Amino acid sequence: MSLSSSTTPTPRGTLTPAFWILVVVAVTINLRPFLTAVGPLGHAIGETTGMTLSQLSWLTLLPMALMGVGAWVAPSALLRLGARHAICMSLVLIAAGCALRWIGGSAPVLLATAALCGAGVALVQGILPGVIKRQSPHSVAPMMGLYSAALMGGGALGAQISPLAMQWGWDWRAALALWTVPVVIALPLAWNALGRIQLPPPQPHGARSGAQQPVTSDTQWLMRRPRTWVLMACFGLVNGGYAAVVAWLAPFYQSHGWSVASSGTLVAILSIAQATAALGLPVLAARSSDRRPWIAFTLLCQLVGFGVLVWRPDAFPTLNAIVLGAGLGGCFALMMVVALDHLPSPSQAGALNALMQGGGFILAATAPWVIAQLHGLTGSFAAGWLYQLGAVCVVGVLVAMLAPTGYARAMRAPG
Repeated sequence: MSLSSSTTPTPRGTLTPAFWILVVVAVTINLRPFLTAVGPLGHAIGETTGMTLSQLSWLTLLPMALMGVGAWVAPSALLRLGARHAICMSLVLIAAGCALRWIGGSAPVLLATAALCGAGVALVQGILPGVIKRQSPHSVAPMMGLYSAALMGGGALGAQISPLAMQWGWDWRAALALWTVPVVIALPLAWNALGRIQLPPPQPHGARSGAQQPVTSDTQWLMRRPRTWVLMACFGLVNGGYAAVVAWLAPFYQSHGWSVASSGTLVAILSIAQATAALGLPVLAARSSDRRPWIAFTLLCQLVGFGVLVWRPDAFPTLNAIVLGAGLGGCFALMMVVALDHLPSPSQAGALNALMQGGGFILAATAPWVIAQLHGLTGSFAAGWLYQLGAVCVVGVLVAMLAPTGYARAMRAPG
């Protein structure tokens, strides 16, 4: 079933399937460039600001941690503000964070901009999947694939265009600040589209439609489910791998003699592979309710990718970036689908997704810092890549628990 044919217009009117897809892409593509642009420019940033490798890791750690914390408050923000105001306010925060990088000649300013962007991204990531499930109930897997592909595609743009801008003579501040432009373009599109979607407030598990109960009820019972923590751990460890390559793949290859532009291109290739897998694998996985075989494939790709970085980093780096990117992107998208699969209610599934992202991104945020510390101890990135290999093995054990026949039992409300 195609995306366009299965997207259901809302009762309020004229939101066409094609326009809804455009809005999802336009919004989501802005959620990663501010992050992926930093790694390839890290050397230039360090020279200007005096930031060490460990300090530079905070430009990835801080926004990802805020993504995690913000995702936990997303259901409350949705209840208080509505999807339209919450998402558009988030886009304003991202735009402000990117724009302020124009004057980001010091570590405190850069950290503040990372915090602004991370806070903005958090609310979008915590709210938009639930909106997608309600607006496109019959095509959740392909729509989440599209969402994930746009996320990774935005990352590819950040990793490629900002280093090229420096190659064209731009200052690194301008090369980071240019990502204000696509956010400003997405803002009126989101305001228009989300104003046509009539979403009910989130309801607690088991509540009757229309019951006015606090959104925290969903959070409370979900947090008491062991499955919620399993999903958090899987999502966090996988995204730790993403955070690690975003932060350190370009500096790693720069230490092997690569230029800023060529190392940025490698990160962009990895991100394109992520986007392709994120778009395609959920569609393939939609043929069965059990997503685990496909997740296992993505984990195998990650094992190969990180293994090559440890033992043969100069052997076919482009091919390895494609394999690793496919593993990371496909696993990200499939975990989003699995979380939404667990509950039939869009609001409850959205709340579970937000909790998974919240705990997951907090866990993922530590990966760049851990790798920086291991680099400081060993003088090499190899120990960090081994750390990521171990994380992939842990995810493999946890994913084996995610049989769809157990979803209802795992998410049964207490009492």
